[in-house]
Amino acid sequence: MEKRNIDLVQIEEDIKKAFLELLEAAKLKPGEAVVIGGSSSEIIGEKLGSSTNMEVARAIITSILPIAKKHNVQLVVQGCEHINRALVVEEEYALKHNLEAVNVVPIECAGGGFSTAAMESFDNPVVVEKVSVPAGMDIGDVFIGMHLKPVGVVVRSDIKKIGYANLSMIRTRPKLIGGERAKHYKL
Repeated sequence: MEKRNIDLVQIEEDIKKAFLELLEAAKLKPGEAVVIGGSSSEIIGEKLGSSTNMEVARAIITSILPIAKKHNVQLVVQGCEHINRALVVEEEYALKHNLEAVNVVPIECAGGGFSTAAMESFDNPVVVEKVSVPAGMDIGDVFIGMHLKPVGVVVRSDIKKIGYANLSMIRTRPKLIGGERAKHYKL
């Protein structure tokens, strides 16, 4: 396979723009969280899980972490299937939401680049098995849905790919309950 050129500056610009679009669409309250899942292999144009690229993973996490902090939003980073898609979170977030820490340390070959980069970049990282958050970003079709609240609403962006990986974003909304006589807030 031919070597594909990766423009790290463009990846950083695209991820920042897309992340800001997600935050705007999701209208998160202070302290709420966004789950990020991604494949650095897919971003560089390789098969999922085949060519972890820590330079790309670090660029993604270190580009969006300051934005999350500025907006008072927690970043939750999904690991790969080799650690059951466990998540790296800040310890403070885990304690506040009564999330039980598990005993695993994500590494490139078991956890993937994104969660490894999160372990390096977070102030006090811990790993938990599950969360239920109101927004998410999936880079490379890694399936973050198990960590989202119901009901999902797609967030569209002009940015369709990060590098060579598909980008999809989602926010959630409260369930609509009641019959035809029920009144609902405008969402």
